[in-house]
Amino acid sequence: MATTFNSQIQKTSNTQHPEAPTDWFCSETGIYYSKHPSVQLPTDPLLDVVTFIFSQKHNGVSALIDSSSGYSIPYSELYSLVKSVASGLHKLGVSQGDVVLILLPNSIYFPIIFLGVLYIGAIATTMNPLSSVSEIKKQTVNCNVRFAFTISEKVEKLAGLGIPAIGVPENVNTDSNPTDFQAFRGLISGNTDWFPRPVINQQDTAAILYSSGTTGVSKGVELTHGNFIAMVELFVRFEASQYENSSWDNVYSAVIPMFHVYGLSLFGVGLLSLGSTIVVTRKFDVDEVLITIDRYRVTHFPVVPPIMEAVLMRAKAVGASSLKSLKQISTGAAPTSRKVIEEFVQTFPHVDFIQGYGMTESTAVGTRGFNTSKFRKYSSVGLLAPNMQAKVVDWITGSFLPPGSSGELWLRGPGVMKGYLNNVEATLSTIDKDGWLHVGDIVYFDQDGYLYIIDRLKEVIKYKGFQIAPADLEAVLVSHPEILEATVTAAQDKEAGEVPVAFVVRRHGSMLSHEAVMDYVAEQVAPYKKVRKVVFTNSLPKSAAGKVLRRELRNSLTSRI
Repeated sequence: MATTFNSQIQKTSNTQHPEAPTDWFCSETGIYYSKHPSVQLPTDPLLDVVTFIFSQKHNGVSALIDSSSGYSIPYSELYSLVKSVASGLHKLGVSQGDVVLILLPNSIYFPIIFLGVLYIGAIATTMNPLSSVSEIKKQTVNCNVRFAFTISEKVEKLAGLGIPAIGVPENVNTDSNPTDFQAFRGLISGNTDWFPRPVINQQDTAAILYSSGTTGVSKGVELTHGNFIAMVELFVRFEASQYENSSWDNVYSAVIPMFHVYGLSLFGVGLLSLGSTIVVTRKFDVDEVLITIDRYRVTHFPVVPPIMEAVLMRAKAVGASSLKSLKQISTGAAPTSRKVIEEFVQTFPHVDFIQGYGMTESTAVGTRGFNTSKFRKYSSVGLLAPNMQAKVVDWITGSFLPPGSSGELWLRGPGVMKGYLNNVEATLSTIDKDGWLHVGDIVYFDQDGYLYIIDRLKEVIKYKGFQIAPADLEAVLVSHPEILEATVTAAQDKEAGEVPVAFVVRRHGSMLSHEAVMDYVAEQVAPYKKVRKVVFTNSLPKSAAGKVLRRELRNSLTSRI
């Protein structure tokens, strides 16, 4: 991979490029503009995202459906349920500016809880429910969590951290022990007693989502109400406008996790402004997903690449009867291989396949695929979203590059985060004085304005679409008494996309085994973060400044493992 990448950089840097059309690329400033018309965003500074969502007019009927039971929450009741949660939180002492943890798998209650938190001016922070106690403690301390919603088995663990929590049923028909969820059912019972709602500004923080950014440990990304409003308009509502059918006729399968910015943006916020139906699946199972798509006549299926590949293989085995209702499948969060794309398009020619690009730091706003009769560039992540700007920058010289040239992507627009929580240094190194978000991915635009992702400067590992910060795993590794030094990088994996690999320097005389290292890490992190391979080495390659050369180690994996 290193040879291919380096040869491509050499090729693009020594080639003369024709001038791009002036309506979407400015050769003087190096700025790429969206080819889509600009969208007028709300200008009222005192507009919060919940009010914005429920002010939209549509003819939606069913808002959220539990895939396993068929239980449905209609749009006619949705706003009342949100206000009921808000009222209950107010009575529990949660107020504006307090941080509420949502430690849940996908559930029809997830969007209601999220919007209920935001309705009272509180701030939501989300986590994978499989996170370990140490990971939960780290995040809750960092953002000063005051209250939590979680699965029943985590209630006592949160209490041990000094955080009061309410257990949320994983299945709407869970009645085996009603007392477990009595508090939640009281909260969502429809009691919408009036309370003095605070003034909420568009620039107020709505959510703190954790991301490793371009480098380093996970950091709290502060996303404002204005960021989410921009996401709804520039990502979800704009994409829906590209299709002829009414948005409230669309049925979406919610398999990707809502605790991730991709799922949260779609299922927790954006689609609820359109009146679309969201069929929620708690945990991915390929057979259940295929049944769900056929049973509920799902039309739109946002996924990450490993899910797409699993569904493709299983659907082909089942036969042509599968996926007949599907109109669109979209992938994001990680690259999709060309081979899988080609096979999917050939197998399901009636389904519009697109890729997209966004970050937690951009509230998932970036690019979206856009297929027309003239352009069907399936391997591209699409065109810049409306109101978004980009630059492609030579990461060595800092010069701006024209279409066809590869460099680091910079983004600017209304989806870009407020900053990293309590981390001015990381914020300033990621967002410059002119508002450009330095993404860390290596990209190029073609002559038609379509963006292609080539590689990453940043060190984050993407396992099945989940972000893993190498520094987080390294901190666990070096806490082992027999490990002198350790660094973590990614290895390509056909099923997962990437897997964490640890390069470990053992202390003198240690007989520590590969399995012991992997087991040690697995006990302290969420399952998706587990180290999958270990390489013992006598030393780690470092730069003159002492920085471990992860890219060098990553390039050596093919020959060493």
